[in-house]
Amino acid sequence: MNNDIKHLKTTIEVAKESVKSGNHPFGAMLVGPNGEVLITSGNTYKEDKGVGHAEANVARAASQQYDPEFLEQCTLITSVEPCCMCAGSVYWAGIGSVVFGLTEKRLAEMTGDNPENLTLDLACRDVFAAGQRKVDVRGPYVELEDAIAADHIGFW
Repeated sequence: MNNDIKHLKTTIEVAKESVKSGNHPFGAMLVGPNGEVLITSGNTYKEDKGVGHAEANVARAASQQYDPEFLEQCTLITSVEPCCMCAGSVYWAGIGSVVFGLTEKRLAEMTGDNPENLTLDLACRDVFAAGQRKVDVRGPYVELEDAIAADHIGFW
């Protein structure tokens, strides 16, 4: 759990870099079974529009680089709870765990009806529960909520 906080703080920095590159404030990473950071990605809205979510970017890259047996031992860490599209990407990539800082519900409060982020009211735990393979979920981490929310307040 202590590493969760450390890695979540890194995703906050990735999200800040994402904004600097003209994209939305989201960051994600894949962490291996020994705690090593394997892949990082920010949001890529500028190039990919609505499907350029950081978590989907990481899951796609992970499925191309690693076999499912390895990915089952890995964790996707993300600043904000994966939306249903991203949760599906994590599930289909075969990633075994997800850690997130801020809930999708809290994000929806900040983004409102912004057409670039029309959130779906569907928790990632519910998406994973509908699957045949278990995905462990840890989050939200309320102690990081203000730091994560700071990048969203005023952005949308």
